[in-house]
Amino acid sequence: MTDAEFAAFLKDISICFETGDFALWKSRVILPFSLVTKDGPVTILTEEELEENFRAYIQAGEIMGLEEVIRKPMSIEDCKDGTFIATYRTDLMGQGRHQADPYTSSALIRQIGGTWRMSSILNARGHHEWTGRHPLAKGD
Repeated sequence: MTDAEFAAFLKDISICFETGDFALWKSRVILPFSLVTKDGPVTILTEEELEENFRAYIQAGEIMGLEEVIRKPMSIEDCKDGTFIATYRTDLMGQGRHQADPYTSSALIRQIGGTWRMSSILNARGHHEWTGRHPLAKGD
């Protein structure tokens, strides 16, 4: 994974949350998809669970007044087995200021059919911090 490919990947996984483009998000994720947060691990097994989790993030963004998701590359580590650990900082912006504290995440990424996709995120800050809903909680 080159720096340019990483930057393009981060742009895709940011813009989808600004535009509500679930198809773009889905195209960058490998199922099962794992999120490891300070509150513990979550495994998303199905496309339906992935979409529900995505929609909860969109809802949290609307509540927060989110206008822009900025992900800044920090490092890429080649695992020498076709996977990469890619670390980035996320800034959630609205009205010219942070809507939440910035945070750092690392994703396990590999290329499938010419597309970079991630199978897990470590230190991901889940929407449950803003919505109070577990990432796999069913909607009301």
